Amino acid sequence: MKKPWAGRFKEKTAKTLEEFSQSISFDKRLWQEDIEGSIAHAKMLHKQGIINKKELEKILKGLSEIEREIKNGKFQFKEELEDIHMNIEKALIEKVGQAGAKLHTARSRNDQVVTDLRLYLRKKVKEIIEKIRKLQKTLLSLAEKHINTIMPGYTHMQKAQPVLLSHHLLAYAWMFERDKQRLKETLKRINQCPLGSGALAGSSLPIDREFTAKELNFDIVIPNSMDAVSDRDFVLDVLYCGAVIMMHLSRLAEELILWSTDEFSFIQLPDRFSTGSSMMPQKKNPDPAELIRGKTGRVYGNLISLLTTMKGLPLTYNRDMQEDKEPVFDTIDTVTMSLKIVDEMLPLVEFNKERMNHQAQRGYITATDLAEYLVRKEVPFRQAHEITGKIVLYCIEKGKELKDLTLEEFRNFSHKIDEEVYSILTPLGSINGKSSYGSTSKESVKEQIRLLRKSLEEK
Repeated sequence: MKKPWAGRFKEKTAKTLEEFSQSISFDKRLWQEDIEGSIAHAKMLHKQGIINKKELEKILKGLSEIEREIKNGKFQFKEELEDIHMNIEKALIEKVGQAGAKLHTARSRNDQVVTDLRLYLRKKVKEIIEKIRKLQKTLLSLAEKHINTIMPGYTHMQKAQPVLLSHHLLAYAWMFERDKQRLKETLKRINQCPLGSGALAGSSLPIDREFTAKELNFDIVIPNSMDAVSDRDFVLDVLYCGAVIMMHLSRLAEELILWSTDEFSFIQLPDRFSTGSSMMPQKKNPDPAELIRGKTGRVYGNLISLLTTMKGLPLTYNRDMQEDKEPVFDTIDTVTMSLKIVDEMLPLVEFNKERMNHQAQRGYITATDLAEYLVRKEVPFRQAHEITGKIVLYCIEKGKELKDLTLEEFRNFSHKIDEEVYSILTPLGSINGKSSYGSTSKESVKEQIRLLRKSLEEK
């Protein structure tokens, strides 16, 4: 099949090169954006008098027919035509003749592909934002449901201080709030119009880039044509945002995996989101969480892949940049599915409130509260810390918890301690005593829920 650029060549392209260089196998998912961009470009060409009304009508009719064929699965994508742009253009010319051959006037595949990619990512990023919003609502519902559930909080995977389960869950809601904000910022950089930049230097024809930008609902026209066709920062932004989202999901997945073990027994995962073993009949495996944890590494690789591709490229377009699509498609698909499966799974998780509360009673978990109690008794914090450490060591040696010590035992370490101390040595007393902003107290958690709900209501 004759190439659209064959005029300068004496020989046909080697079959091996066609197979090696084709991108239609993956960039065909840009067909809708390619048609959308072509319609806007055709309207601009007509507005500027570069094509006449009859030619415009033929082009629009032909593109509409191609759109229907693709939607109905009747369009034949051809590898020898390399990419989605040439496949659609060739089909258009076959349908409408010379009018179709005029569509590529003042346009290069360089500005065409980056326009398609921006249109595609604008849509997909908005979809991911909505999926994050949905997951946040799920987390908020769980937080409200477990506003009285106490659990141990950890540092270094050692019991640290008692917290409300709702406080723990809301930590992830806040992570996803940042993810949402990052994506909104990324949208601003995505929504800029490169169309009309040509191959790199613009066009000598009287085109109107502002018109096509408005037709495609872009916020601005990119002011430098060389930057417009060679920029993939917006793709890297999406890959970075995707990597951070997956990191947050992976942290949540890791905790679900740990909490579902017999050693923790904090949760019971739903059967429909678990798998068994082909050999061990008793097994119930947290495969969705493990897969999210595993897929995170691949999403990281997508970011590193494109960063590595871009780092040595001279201006402007280079064929290396064809390698931007598979990583971003994979990241979009992986992030979308991961958000969906976590959102579906979380409401079905059964939390073992009794077990969590029991574990929050152990491990000298209110030691910090004891130190701060001494501070309120005007003991300098460093001294209070040392006194409390000695009390904990005494408890370890005697096999007791802090709340089990008698007042006489406490006063062997400091005469500042009185009966009031017992009110802060229980997990609930510890939680109720937290007064700082953003703490794990019930009032603070309720305020967090209010703030997050307000954010979710904003458009």
